[in-house]
Amino acid sequence: MKPLSHSFAARADASAFEAVRRCASPERPGNDASGAGLPPAGAVSGNALRFAKTSKLLRHSDFQRVYKQGRRHFAAHMTVFYLQRTDVAGPRSAGTVTGPRVGFTVGRILGGAVDRNRIKRRLREAVRHHLSGLALPVDVVINPKKSALLAEFAVLDQEIARAFRVISEKARI
Repeated sequence: MKPLSHSFAARADASAFEAVRRCASPERPGNDASGAGLPPAGAVSGNALRFAKTSKLLRHSDFQRVYKQGRRHFAAHMTVFYLQRTDVAGPRSAGTVTGPRVGFTVGRILGGAVDRNRIKRRLREAVRHHLSGLALPVDVVINPKKSALLAEFAVLDQEIARAFRVISEKARI
């Protein structure tokens, strides 16, 4: 019996799949021992630039506490709620968080899932740029407006920087 042309065995021997098999081979650029595909020395890897989990506000109760007890800063494209933490260790004493934690609330009124995720990605990147300047134990919740979707990234970046400056000034008082 002759094997079918569309069977796995027939496709595995086909030359069209040769490129797929070569992807994992050591001959591929960047996989050699010389380090030709590696970033230059001193460069920071992509994971080091991520928004760390310890910097995220994750629990619903933390969001509610910031909304109810915190203060607000209004900007053109967002409202920033913030509350200084008094218990730095928090309820989870295993992971002591001494720096700021940031959360985002993007409601369905701002658009579909694609639009909401885009807003969060843009705000997360702006926060990542300025998070090191905010060294206080403070919880921050950023609630964007619909205009944040179409705003230039530089404008969002400036608004986040200004909000963090205001938080630093007011939280130290």
